[in-house]
Amino acid sequence: MLRIYNTLARDKQEFTPIVPGKVGMYVCGMTVYDYCHLGHARVLVVFDMVYRWLKASGLDVTYVRNITDIDDKIIKRAAENGESIHALTARFIAAMHEDADALGVQRPDHEPRATQYVPEMLEMIAQLEQNGLAYKATDGDVNYAVRKFPGYGKLSGKSLEDLRAGERVDVTDSKHDPLDFVLWKHAKEQEAAEVKWDSPWGKGRPGWHIECSAMGSRLLGQHFDIHGGGADLQFPHHENEIAQSEGAQLVDGKHGQFVNYWMHNGFVNVDKEKMSKSLGNFFTIREVLKKYDAEVVRFFILRAHYRSPLNYSDMHLDDANQSLNSLYTALKHVPVEDAAVDWNEPHAQRFKAAMDDDFNTPEAMAVLFELSKQVNSSKSIEAARQLKALGGVLGLLQEEPVERSQRPRNIVMEANIVLEGVTANIAVATYTSESINNLIDARTAAKQAKNYAEADRIRKELLAAGIVLEDSASGTTWRRA
Repeated sequence: MLRIYNTLARDKQEFTPIVPGKVGMYVCGMTVYDYCHLGHARVLVVFDMVYRWLKASGLDVTYVRNITDIDDKIIKRAAENGESIHALTARFIAAMHEDADALGVQRPDHEPRATQYVPEMLEMIAQLEQNGLAYKATDGDVNYAVRKFPGYGKLSGKSLEDLRAGERVDVTDSKHDPLDFVLWKHAKEQEAAEVKWDSPWGKGRPGWHIECSAMGSRLLGQHFDIHGGGADLQFPHHENEIAQSEGAQLVDGKHGQFVNYWMHNGFVNVDKEKMSKSLGNFFTIREVLKKYDAEVVRFFILRAHYRSPLNYSDMHLDDANQSLNSLYTALKHVPVEDAAVDWNEPHAQRFKAAMDDDFNTPEAMAVLFELSKQVNSSKSIEAARQLKALGGVLGLLQEEPVERSQRPRNIVMEANIVLEGVTANIAVATYTSESINNLIDARTAAKQAKNYAEADRIRKELLAAGIVLEDSASGTTWRRA
């Protein structure tokens, strides 16, 4: 039985869907004003893993991941670039999809954009006003009255007094209380027409928190199973979502429940600090993919438990690359076609037990390495099939091993490369499959002619360029180092 760590309960809980056999899952997505960085990659990959495991467990999942395409940062960046907000967001939505596709992230069932759901937001704000939880301030904004919602702070575990003293509280004279947050921002004269909507409270645009409450409720219902996002969203964003969504549900004087299970993935850290654009210590996904294969990045993210910190460095990615290559090497020596998982087999049962324990991917990956050792020692086709099939559950090991080992790297490495005492300055990407095979043929001919010095020279030339030759009784194969 699947158990999930529920942030709301601060404990692992047995997962019981509201509707048997069906799951509604909402994940807070990207604010699209720049390229996604590795912290965003972790959210994308982690909840793709969750989505895959829920489906592999036989559940019918409706996955919603939103896009924030209107907020202060977007407006500011569009103005700086001298372009429309629509042009800016369209460009970075396309870039986000390119990055997600490269990482093997499946598209969600619904990908709503905030600008498409303004009527639903207005409807929810009106309901909150009717329930006595929203008011129009003197500056024209519509705010949420935090102290009037009895459950505020239950997700973050913060008391109202703690929150009052917190640094993240935005204080303005127009608010009834410093803790109150904005639901609807009044339009400013200098703002473009494309960020102004008509409303009962005058022209304006939605606040950030209301969008997820409105989109989640419209697409999954007022009460659904799982809500996920990065740990930094727990407060204030998710806390405010609960206040809005449950505050809008009022039956016989009682507020309804919004979400049963709250999931939060840990931060990506660089030198012990959270990776973020505000700190300037971030690496975009596409920057990282210039140096590392996309599946290596996915493997790097999934080999850590989703709730734990993930420490980014080239050393950690190099290690991930080596580890992933070792799994592919096992499949290279015992090639298999696609196969379904045999869930009755002991390795698969241990894999399932790990994943059912709050998506414990490190333990699940340990099973993959056990299987790879069995494949290497016994050359078992059944073990190789299980390895490939279980890897597929995590979105891994689905490339053809030989083709993958021979694929050119994303960049041309021009440097003094030293391997086995050989130094050369070589543009690695200039060695195509055809040219490498030609050199292998020349080396074979030299060996047959007993010209071992020439055969060794060719091997060293290729080695210096990052091409490793592997001799066996059946001939010579090659891979990129």
